[in-house]
Amino acid sequence: MPIPLQKLFTYKITDVEASQLTPGMRVVVPFGKSKLYTAIVENSHQLAPTAYQAKPIYQILDKSPIITKKQLQHWQWIAAYYCCTLGEVMRAALPSALLLESETLVVKNQLFNDESLLTDGEFLIFEALQHQAELKISDISNIIQRKTVVGFIQQMLNKGLIELKESLYQKYKPKLEKYVKLNPKYHNSNALNTFLNDLKKAPKQSALILQFFALNPKGTKTLVANDLLTKAQSSVAVLNALHEKEFFEVFYEPVDRIQNSDETVGLKSLSKTQQVALNHLKKAFLKHDVCLLHGVTSSGKTELYVSLIQEALKQNKQVLFLLPEIALTTQLIIRLRAYFGTSLAVFHSKYSLNERVEVWQNLMGHTEKAQIIIGARSALLLPFSNLGLIIVDEEHENSYKQFEPAPRYHARDAAIVLASIHQAKVVLGSATPSIETYYNAQKNKYALVELSERFGDGLLPKIELINLKETYKKKQMNGFFSNQLLEEIKRALSNQNQIILFQNRRGYAPIMSCTSCGVVPHCPNCDVSLTFHKLKNSLQCHYCGYSEPLVTNCKACGNATLTTQGFGTEQIVAALQELLPEVPIGRMDFDTTRGKYSYQKIINDFQLGNTKILVGTQMLSKGLDFSNVTLVGVLQADSMLNFPDFRAHEHSFQLLQQVAGRSGRSASNGRVVIQTYNPFHQILKQVQAHAYLQMYQEQLSERKQHRYPPFVRLVKIILKHKNAHTLFNASEWLAKSFAITFKDEALGPSDPPIPRIRNLYAKTFLLKFPKNQQLENSKRALLIIKDRFLAISEFKSVRFIIDVDNY
Repeated sequence: MPIPLQKLFTYKITDVEASQLTPGMRVVVPFGKSKLYTAIVENSHQLAPTAYQAKPIYQILDKSPIITKKQLQHWQWIAAYYCCTLGEVMRAALPSALLLESETLVVKNQLFNDESLLTDGEFLIFEALQHQAELKISDISNIIQRKTVVGFIQQMLNKGLIELKESLYQKYKPKLEKYVKLNPKYHNSNALNTFLNDLKKAPKQSALILQFFALNPKGTKTLVANDLLTKAQSSVAVLNALHEKEFFEVFYEPVDRIQNSDETVGLKSLSKTQQVALNHLKKAFLKHDVCLLHGVTSSGKTELYVSLIQEALKQNKQVLFLLPEIALTTQLIIRLRAYFGTSLAVFHSKYSLNERVEVWQNLMGHTEKAQIIIGARSALLLPFSNLGLIIVDEEHENSYKQFEPAPRYHARDAAIVLASIHQAKVVLGSATPSIETYYNAQKNKYALVELSERFGDGLLPKIELINLKETYKKKQMNGFFSNQLLEEIKRALSNQNQIILFQNRRGYAPIMSCTSCGVVPHCPNCDVSLTFHKLKNSLQCHYCGYSEPLVTNCKACGNATLTTQGFGTEQIVAALQELLPEVPIGRMDFDTTRGKYSYQKIINDFQLGNTKILVGTQMLSKGLDFSNVTLVGVLQADSMLNFPDFRAHEHSFQLLQQVAGRSGRSASNGRVVIQTYNPFHQILKQVQAHAYLQMYQEQLSERKQHRYPPFVRLVKIILKHKNAHTLFNASEWLAKSFAITFKDEALGPSDPPIPRIRNLYAKTFLLKFPKNQQLENSKRALLIIKDRFLAISEFKSVRFIIDVDNY
């Protein structure tokens, strides 16, 4: 069941139900006093539970399983490895439209008759129930104009005014297409002529019939009603009239919401280097199931993926293509659809619930529409039956790791396990592989294939480091732009080229402060300053979503001396519009990509040249391909390098190298300008030299010295509670337990970089387990400690989060 409980539950079924049920089917079951949940059948047996009385199931939802045995096996591995429950994996995997749940409805207690007991708000609900048999919780919230109504409903229950009931509701609704066909009795020409003669006084109906036969001369085909009405310039009323006269038969059939074109183009010819790499890949798969494809930016890795996909399809195998960002899918979908047409299906969170259900159903139905699945990490949990190839592009990306809520899995690692279950092959592609992956390749756990040159003999971009200390001292800055960066921007524009500017911070300014008293507005729910968003004229928290309008005067001292510190993408766009008013500028960050098609619009505008300069956050660094970009500017590189994380330097190298790789992807040579206060930093020098191997060796040496992955396994424990004192006591108790059980392997407790988020204080522990130690035994001991911890009454309300491989 989709609830965070470790155990499975037994329910009672009849002999008839037993004959209909098979593992993987959905049933609706009662749980607790009144709730109804969707559950997945694991197996049928004859052993009645001894601890509780088995309840009968409420309803069978499916005629056949909606999950596969191999899928369930993969879910079980995720639950076991990442220390979560099978229910949490189920909730993450199933589109919520497939998770039928009961909705609480409020109904009037017919025995209640004393209106004098009611408050004004309760009387409004009493009146509403006189006219309506039942109300949803949201209806009550709207009537009394309150966001939280739990206490209010409890008061009405105590007075006997209302009763509660649970109603099951279905979220998924198939899209139905209206079709028209000729009634078989009018296939006879005499009957048809007689009917047409009777329609002389109905010219609109006659015109519709004539158009039907123009599109369908023999009258034997079925037509889409909308197409027919559009061609005939007619209305639904005319069609309904002919349906009532039994001339047309009208019916509905479910259709997919997403329609792909059947037209495809041939695969591009591979370069000599690409062909050699492809041959090495195929040879590597004879000995290894996982292969790392380490190719520099713009080396043509995607064309190798396409060749491998085509071979998998020839063997009637399914292909899973994982990408770290939804933005990347936009460009890649266009390319892959051109090659594979209707075989491609897309699965990610920007698609509607109904669209995701249809992808799920197409996979379960083994249709040709779902031979290739492209999507973000959630696509990994789909019901594959004949998987032959998994491609994990940009495998180093942190976006593959799920942090909240559980299951906190890493899609790259879970993909390798999924491939093992299906006996499929895995390609891990990246220009800057994660240190763990490259280490595994060096140790021969994975095969390694390298593409060391760009497609078409293109050169890697020249990278220049600008010393901000010197440029500010010499007054060679224009706002946030050094004179050198500004000159490069103008040169690129004069050559009709495009520019990408990178600043890994959204909003207008990260800090708004008062110059009179020094007060900085903070979020009331989190220990962070509020970010200024000029377009909305508001201060926003990027952690909990809290927002407040900007006031001109300081709330502390009352003076109108508020000013901004730092800068985000919004302010960069504003500064550029002042400096280059005639140049069309776009912005790509979380604020501008909330809509379903917003990624596509921004990318298409830039691709078509409607936008000359694109300003964005790390979204821009992830594999996007723009042939006309010759300049990339990094406005400030230092904040990434100083982040308190053992992977900060690795991530900085990857991010800067990837964003630099957007430049010079065609025949033109690219340039990259990185502005920094520390141009002599070792990582920046390695970025400038494109020295991945040097960075890898240096970071590997440091990690070995300080005991970090890939030499140890990390498990992070996070405690959260609204009361800081309770949390302190809980962390002290846990520290003593860890010291006894894990000794020197446990570090903590410590405060995270932001100690309070959403009014919950946090403490963290880090457990380091040697690679040669059985992780299962350590996790088992950890879960025992967790159970003992939560058994203490004072700590029952403390959230105990386990994050395995938390990086």
